[in-house]
Amino acid sequence: MKLTIERAALLRSLAHVQSVVERRNTIPILSNVLMEARENRLGLTATDMDLTIHEETEAAVREPGATTVPAHTLYDIVRKLPDGSEVELALDGDAGQLKLRSGRSSFTLSTLPKEDFPAAAAIELPHGFTLQAREAKNLIDRTRFAISTEETRYYLNGIYLHAGKSAEVEVLRAVATDGHRLARFEMALPEGAAAMPGVIVPRKAVNELRKLIEEADGGVSVGLSDTRVRFSFGATELTSKLIDGTFPDYERVIPAGNDKIMSVDCRSFAAAVDRVSTISTEKSRAVKMTLGDAALTLSATSPEAGSAEEEVPIHYEGPPLEIGFNSRYLLDIAQQIEGEGAEFAMADAASPTVVRDAADGSALYVLMPMRV
Repeated sequence: MKLTIERAALLRSLAHVQSVVERRNTIPILSNVLMEARENRLGLTATDMDLTIHEETEAAVREPGATTVPAHTLYDIVRKLPDGSEVELALDGDAGQLKLRSGRSSFTLSTLPKEDFPAAAAIELPHGFTLQAREAKNLIDRTRFAISTEETRYYLNGIYLHAGKSAEVEVLRAVATDGHRLARFEMALPEGAAAMPGVIVPRKAVNELRKLIEEADGGVSVGLSDTRVRFSFGATELTSKLIDGTFPDYERVIPAGNDKIMSVDCRSFAAAVDRVSTISTEKSRAVKMTLGDAALTLSATSPEAGSAEEEVPIHYEGPPLEIGFNSRYLLDIAQQIEGEGAEFAMADAASPTVVRDAADGSALYVLMPMRV
C-alpha cells in the first residue's frame, strides 16, 4: 500500500472514525483503524463490535492495499502535523510497519494484519427512509439529554424511535427517559417509515451520529432491521447494534389532566433557576417553585451555604402552588426550548409536570417533582 493524501482530509476522516475506538481494549485489533487504499480512495473503518463507522476520502493511491494501525496514535500524529501539509503513507508488509512521512517528519507505526480486523457482516435492513440532516439533529438534540446512564436499566440507555399517531396524523416519534424526566419529539413520518419496528438506538450510537452530522447537509439515509440500524450520508456510514429490550409504555406517564398552567419567559426563567441553584446542595440540586398570581418565586436552601430567592414574572391564574424540582433537569429542558415562552402544566406538588415550548408543539417534556 502506498498513497499520498492531504493532511486536512485525513484528519477529518480520522476524527470521525477514531472516536468509536475505546481507549482501553483487551482485544488489540479493536484499538486499530482499518485502512483500505484502492482506486484513488482511502477507506477508514473503526469498530467496538457494537458500533462501526466507515468513511472514504480522496487520496492519490500509487499501490492499493490494506492494513490496520493504532487509531488514536495515528490521529494524534496527523493532528500535530502542520496545516496544509501532505501525508505520505507506505506499508512495509515484510516488517509489519506503516511508514508515515510529511515534510521533515517521519514516523513508523506497528500494524496488525487486516485479516484480524472484524469482518463487516452482510446485513439485511428491510426498512428504510431518509431524514434531512437538520431533522436528525433536531430529533437527537431534543431527546438525548434524558437518556438514562444507569446500566442496570439498559433498555433506557438509548432513544426509542418508532412510528405513531398524533391527532390522526402519522408521525415519527423519538422518546428518551431516565425515570425522572421524559423527552418526546415528533416530526412528520418520512416516506418508507410506516412499517418500521420500534427500535432503541444506543446512547453511544446517538452521540457519534450527532457529531458526524454536525457538518452534514442534505439527506441522512436510515436503514433498519429488528437488531441493527445504519445511517448513511456523504462518504460516511455508521452501523450499530440496537438495544435488545422493551421500552416501557411511556404514554402512561404523560399526564393528560394537568390544569394548572404557568407561562413564563424561558430565558429569564432559566437564568433565575441557574442563579438560585448555586446555593442548593450538590446532591439534591433542589429548587422550590412557589406560584402566585403574577410572580413565581424560586428558592433554594442549603445547611452549608445558606439560602437564595428570586422572583420571575409569569402568567398564572390557578390557586397558589408549591412544587420542587431538580434544577439541573429544569435547565436541561429549558435549553431545548427555542421559542421565547415555556408552558408548564401542573396538577399538584407530587404529580408529574408537563413542559412545552409555547411556540412549537413538536416536543413535550415530563418532569417528576421532588420534595423540598
